[in-house]
This record gives sequence, C-alpha cells and structure tokens, in this order.
Amino acid sequence: IQVLKCNSNWLNVSQMVWKHARSEPLFNVLSDPDAYVFTCINRTAEREELEDEQRRLCDVQPFMPVLRLVAREGDRVEKLINTQISLLLGKGLHEFDAQKNHEVAEFRTKMRSFCEEKAQDRQRLPWHQWMEYNFPCDLEPFSRAAQSGKSRSVKKIFINVKFEASEVSHSMPHDMPVVLMRSALKKKATVFRPVKQEKPEDYTLQVNGRWEFIYGKNPLCQFKYIFSCLYGGQTPHLTMVHHSTITKYQEEQGTLSSQVSKSRSLSKPPPLPLKKVRESYCTKKNHMLLTRIAHLLPHLTGLVVQAGLFHGSELLCKVVTSSEVSVCSDPVWDQKLAFEINLCDLPRMSRLCFALYGVLEKTKKQRSTKKKKKADCPLAWVNTMVFDYKDQLKTGEFLLSTWPSAPDLLNPMGTVERNPNIDSTAGLLIRFSNFRPHPLCYPPLEKEEVRRFSSLHEFITRILDNKNHTEFFEDEKELLWKLRGEVRAHYPESLSKLLLITKWNKHEDVAQMVCLLRKWPDLPALHALELLDYSFPDPHVRSFTIRCLRKLRDDELFQYLLQLVQVLKYESYLDCDLTTFLLERALSNKKIGHFLYWHLRSEMHVSSVSLRFGLILEAYCRGSIYHIKSLMKQNEALNKMKALNDFVKSGSQKSTSRSQITEDMKLCIKQDTYVEALSDTVSPLNPNIILSDICTEKCKFMDSKMKPLWLMYKNKWVQADTVGIIFKNGDDLRQDMLTLQMIQLMDILWKTEGLDLRMIPYGCLSTGNKTGVIEVVKSSDTIANIQRNNSNSAATAAFNKDALLNWLKDKLDQAIEEFTLSCAGYCVATYVLGIGDRHSDNIMIRENGQLFHIDFGHFLGNFKAKFGINRERVPFILTYDFVHVIQQGRTNNSEKFERFRECCEQAYKILCRNGTLFVNLFALMRAAGLPELSSSKDIQYLKDSLALGKSEEEALKNFKVKFNEALRESWKTKVNWMVHTFAKDNR
Repeated sequence: IQVLKCNSNWLNVSQMVWKHARSEPLFNVLSDPDAYVFTCINRTAEREELEDEQRRLCDVQPFMPVLRLVAREGDRVEKLINTQISLLLGKGLHEFDAQKNHEVAEFRTKMRSFCEEKAQDRQRLPWHQWMEYNFPCDLEPFSRAAQSGKSRSVKKIFINVKFEASEVSHSMPHDMPVVLMRSALKKKATVFRPVKQEKPEDYTLQVNGRWEFIYGKNPLCQFKYIFSCLYGGQTPHLTMVHHSTITKYQEEQGTLSSQVSKSRSLSKPPPLPLKKVRESYCTKKNHMLLTRIAHLLPHLTGLVVQAGLFHGSELLCKVVTSSEVSVCSDPVWDQKLAFEINLCDLPRMSRLCFALYGVLEKTKKQRSTKKKKKADCPLAWVNTMVFDYKDQLKTGEFLLSTWPSAPDLLNPMGTVERNPNIDSTAGLLIRFSNFRPHPLCYPPLEKEEVRRFSSLHEFITRILDNKNHTEFFEDEKELLWKLRGEVRAHYPESLSKLLLITKWNKHEDVAQMVCLLRKWPDLPALHALELLDYSFPDPHVRSFTIRCLRKLRDDELFQYLLQLVQVLKYESYLDCDLTTFLLERALSNKKIGHFLYWHLRSEMHVSSVSLRFGLILEAYCRGSIYHIKSLMKQNEALNKMKALNDFVKSGSQKSTSRSQITEDMKLCIKQDTYVEALSDTVSPLNPNIILSDICTEKCKFMDSKMKPLWLMYKNKWVQADTVGIIFKNGDDLRQDMLTLQMIQLMDILWKTEGLDLRMIPYGCLSTGNKTGVIEVVKSSDTIANIQRNNSNSAATAAFNKDALLNWLKDKLDQAIEEFTLSCAGYCVATYVLGIGDRHSDNIMIRENGQLFHIDFGHFLGNFKAKFGINRERVPFILTYDFVHVIQQGRTNNSEKFERFRECCEQAYKILCRNGTLFVNLFALMRAAGLPELSSSKDIQYLKDSLALGKSEEEALKNFKVKFNEALRESWKTKVNWMVHTFAKDNR
C-alpha cells in the first residue's frame, strides 16, 4: 500500500505510483505499466476500472480516497470505450448484461454489427462525400434565398476569404462556392506565384470559428451563415481549406474505429442458442392465470384485476375482470380469465393490458340482493405482448412489475416494459397456458388477391375528404372495406382511415390488408407520419411507413426528429424498422446523430424508456466512436453549469445581494476546472458552433425563479463576435422545445412560399431531467422587454409606443419593416398554437426592430386564470400601440396596416394548407407525457385554430373575425399587463 498526496482535480496518480515503484526491490518483475489499471469503489458501491486516466478524481467520485492497482484483464481499448459509453448513457453497460434477456442480447449484437458496418462504409467514402456526413450544409429554403439573391443583385456583397497558412485575405462578390474559390486562388497566384497551379475542386470553404463548411452546387446566398450576414450587413469570414486537411480528419476517425473493431474481433460474444419451433395453429380460447400480487395499500377493502386485449387503441374483445379478493400482503386470485376471441384471430401485435384497482365500499341496490362494486381507486397498470419478439405465443409464468395508476384503468398507450423499480411497485404474477410439444408461432399471411368492387366515388369522397372524420358507422365500414381497392387507386393518402376500419382480429382481413399494403403507393411525410401513432401497431404498416420516410431529405428528417424519437415509445419490441432507420440516418449525418443523442439522453431518467433509449444510444456510439469525445465534453460542461446554477440558487436562498452572488459566480467560473470544462466545447444547441473562450465578465444569471445562467463566449477567430447560451435547471423545457420547433417549421413553410416574416431562429434543447439550454438570440444586440419597467404607475406600466419608437430611431424605416413582419408572424403563430401567458416580460424586441416571444409554458389554449377569472381574453396580442408603430406613428396610414393584415392572412392560409402536418406532429408528441398534451382532446384546439376540414375561404373568414377581435379587445391586454407588472413589482 502506497500513500500519496496528489492533486484531487487530476488523475495523475499513475505517474506518481510508477515513479515511486522504481525504487522498490521487486520493480524488475513488473510488466509494462499498460498491463495494469486502477480500480476504485464508486458512489454506487460498484467496482469501477479507471481506464480513462484523463478523468478528474472529482468526476470519478470514489467512495473513499483509495485506489487499487490490478493487472489489466481484457482489451484496454474496448474497456475504455465501454466506460465512455456508460458515462454518456448515465448508466453502466453491465446493467444490460444483468437483464439476462435474450431479446436485449440479440438486439445489442445485431445493432452493434449494423452500426460498426455503417462506420466502416463511411470511412471508405471520398473526402468530398465524407464531408456531407460530417459537415452537412445548413441551407435556407430555396425560394427565400433565390428571392434575396434577386433583390440584392444590384448591391455588391463582399466576402472575406483567407487561406489556412496565409494571413493574406481577399474580398470578392458572392457567387457559387466554386466560383468564389477559383477567384481566391487566382488572387493568391498573383500574390504568391506558386509553382503548381491549384484547382478549386481541391478546396472547401470553412466558416471562421465554426465546424461549418460551405460547398456544393448551391449559391452562396442560400447558406444560412452567408444569408444572415447579408441581412445583418456583416462581412462573412471564410477560410479556404485544402482537401488534405479534411482527409486528415477522416483518417483520424478511421484509425480509432479500426482499433475498436480489432479489439472486438478478439472477444466476440458466443452465439445465443436457437430454439426449434414449428408453425402451428390453435382455435382454443386464450386465457391466463392470476396467482399473486404484492406491495399493496393496506386500507382497501378489496382488490380487483381488470384485463383487456388491444391492437393499438382498438379493444379486440370484451374486457374481463377478476373476482374480488381481500387485501393482504400476498393476495392470491388463482383464477382463469378467458377472453372471447380465438387464438387464430389474435393480431400479431396483440397487447394484454392489466389494471389493478381497489374497492373502497360495497352498496346494495334497491329491491335487489346483488352487490355493486365501486372501483374508484386505481392502483397500478402494466402491459405485456401476447407474442414475443420471435413471433411465438408466450407461455409459462411472467412476473410483471407494475406502473403507478394512469388516468384510465387500462392503458394500452403505455409501455410494454416492466417497471425496473421492483422494490417500490406491485408485482403481478401471471401464467399463460402451455401448448405441447412445440410453441405456437404467428402464422404467415397468405397472399390473397384483392377483389375489386364497383366504385361508389360519391361515398368515398364524402367519407375520406373530411379530414376530421375518423369514426364510421358499421355500414360505412363495410362498404369502405369493399372499396379498399378504389381507396388505394384514388385516395392513397387516406390509408389511415382504411387501417382504422380493418378487422385486425380477423386473420383473413389482415392478410388482404397486408397484400394491399404491398402495392400501396408511397405517401408523403405529411400523411406517413400519422401511421407511427400507437393506433397502428402492425409491423407491416410500420414497415410501410418507414419506407415512405426514407425519401425525406436530411433537413426534412431533422424537422421531425423530435417526434420520431418520441414514437419509439410505441414500439413493442427493441428491434424495429424505426430504430434501424434512425440509426442509419444518424450514422449518415452527424447533425442528425448529435440531436438523436440528446433527444434520447434527455429521457434516460425515465424508467419506462431507459432500457430502449440506452440500447439505441449504445448502438449509435459504437458506430460513431470519434463522436464520443465531443459528447463527453458537452456533458462535462453541462455538469459544471448545473453545479454553478446550484451555487447561484443557494446564494439567492440565503438572501445574499445580487451583486455579491454575481461576483462569487464569476470567481467560481475562473477556477481552472470550470474554465477547462466550459471552454472549447461544441454547443449542444448547434454542433457547428464552437463555444471557445468563456467571457467571465459578461456572464450573469437572470432574475426568474430558477435563476438561469447567461453564459457568453467569444470567437477567437473573429474579433467582436460572441455567442451565448442560457442554461436552465429546474424547469421542464420540453414544451418550449416543441413550441419552438413548430414556430421554426412555420417559418420554413412561409419562406418556401416566398413569405419572409423575419422570425428569430433561436433554439431550445432539453438535456436531462428538467435541465436544458436556450440559444441567446443575438448577443451583440440590445434586447429588452417591450414594456418599460421603471415605474409602477398604470400609465407607464402598459406598453409605451414612444419607448418603442426610441428603440427604432436608427434606420427607422427598416426597423419598422422588421417589426411589422415579425409581429405578423408571431400573431399568427401564437394564435394557431394557442400560446398563453403572454405578458410584457416574455415579448421581446431587438434593436433592429424584430419582435419575438419567449417562455412557452402554456399552449393549445391553456390560458392562465386568476381567482377563476381568465386573464387572457384575446386570440393573440395586437395592441393599438403595435398598430401605431406599424403605421409609422401616423393614425391615417391605413396602407401600412392593410399590408400588415395581408401578411397575417397569407401566413395563416399557408399554415391551414399544412394543417394536417401540424396535427400529426402534435399527435405523435402525446408519447412525451407533457401536462398540456396527453390525449387527443388536447389537439382539438389545434384542429379548430387551423380550421381542419373547412375550405380556405371559411378558414380565412374565421381568422378575420379573430383578427378584429384581437384589435378591438386590445384594452384587455393592457389591463392584464398592468396586473402582471403590479404583481411582479410587489413580490
């Protein structure tokens, strides 16, 4: 045992130990230092090997300051990667092994092979194709960029270009990337007179201070960085990078991947044993046996279990209920539950749902001796699949650890995973019947010819053209099923309605639907996304949906990535087409991979998805070994931000002065461990942005309850260029993230149709349990609330038009134009999304005139009330003060206001034409468990605001009424703002 004094911030023990060991008598019998590894007992009482010697001891957090040096076993590279992946997941990979689950083991083996093969294919790409994966172009919608190019063609815009090894820079008018590089090389040749002529095809353009490159056949003005510079009147700064530099990056990544592949080949896991199965069929009734349940509330008078068979949201047969048993520590039912459905009619994705509830009282009916049970105390629920992941009908005993009670007794929308917290939940032991001598498998679907019936186009048109129509009478179902061939030929986008009326408990109908699906034309994403809802669990349907989504471009897929991650929760088995699709696209585009990681990582604390999400994260890391280092750095920075935020909150609770807390916060940031962790990291909000040097003096915290941190960074490559992020800890930012995603999607739809409403493209990302980062809109701008906060009087507490006009004194006309367009965009967006809690603290304005909203804690019409009184009584915020600015301060300037109204109407019509897309995206987010988006009823507001099922004329007529209402009732907004300001100032 060697006792050493060392710096607790760094794991430099290894060098010290070997230095002292040289003086020991038996040093010569030791092997090379690499043959040994330090171990410790960590905070979870587990033995941990410290393979990564660059980690700090304060991050390792050993249970005691004792390290043990032992002989290394196994491959070092493999162990190091496993350790790093465990840190990224927030849970050890040994937990997957501890599952002792064949499905988990097979999924890990299959996905690892798939992801590593994708990584090897990627390394074989030529450098310019490899660039498309690692640094995908960030482009504006084409019509917007094209229009801007035309509108600015008269005025020359210059771009500053320099070379990697040269301080000489060149300026030239913007054009195609290759034209710009050819011109730069020509000027370079004039200055330096190189021996060999260089070709522009051997170069690419990098944005200074970012991992962002400009290349390809798109015009320069279509790249977001260039476009933002043009609009802001700034000079773009680019560096010409030779392809040898890119090739070097590629080779470095390839070397690391090769080391991992080599180490893995030396220790492949043994194959899993195969089971002999025989396809068979049975017509017996499906039944199961309830035997016992534990961990129950002692005050109940009786316990009952309810069970139902579901296919998606459809109940396949009548729900069955067990007898009532008395409450005890180990209640036993010992009862068969028989369902009124034959095994041969069970759909492949049949889901058995259980609900445990307590009986509080028994009352006798009048003139009857029958007793009535009052089941008003739901306790727990749990779901399980009837067939396993290998298509076999389950047999034998299963212990299902339950989940806390849901709003409804049976919860078919819930997970089929068992609750891992077995010590604090009820365990339900069930037994499926055994069939000897072989297990039963779901039979293959015969290829049946689809018969054609006489077309009744009037009926089909009436039923399928109604976008809100999802429920049918029995005669409509029967006729629509007979005309399914006509639906495929003439109404393919109505596939979801045909699937809803399919009798999934009738094997013949399922076979015909599957046969028809094989010939179904691919659907656009607008309609295909709907089929990922939990109402459509059939594997053939979901496979068809992924087939349609494969046609999405990367930028389109990125827009829907949040929803695609959420609907993973609806998948019944680990190995599914959606998982493979997401991994494939993430391994083909680093930006998608970056956000796939964070969307999955942010919910690893949720027990119902931690296994599935953890396995997908492990697979992604296996296929992106080089990405691990960057992601670990981001996690390290976020951990320091959380610690810093806790420090600030602690000071605030002790009533320390704000100035003192700020100074203490800055001193904390200046510590070496904080500076290193917070600097030179990729922004979680945008993998193109490098958060290089933290500007300690510009960092601060905000006044709201959670004391968010405002952290500023400078760009060491471009002077006076700063970027910033806001770190928030303690609030669930997922609803803000969804709202901002919808606003960005609206912005894209508007720009695609040539309508630029100058929306602020800032972002928000949930990074964990009630933590997240928000993009600082523009650090170089002065940003303020639209209300002056220096007085409590009602006269000045309301919005002051003169104050706003003072903001706009520079470049007044252009600023008013920015205000007019952005105000129109946010009026429409906040109305359609039903965003509530709109007051003077969360409507902001930039010094260039752009208006934007923040803080989206309430949406879909969930407006705030005080003492039972609804404080928000207008469809959206449009005060007369806003109108005063739009009209340039002149009351008779109706032309400007009418143009503003036309912008609002045009923006609204574009959203209505895409209404189904918004409804589908919100419907898929029900899996997220947001408080204000948990059922189909919550989406009704969106259907109404987008006038789904109505003509464009009817929709526009309704919007005009809302527009006039917002203008007419704007005085109520002033009253609401005055009350809000008074309450805030008197807290």
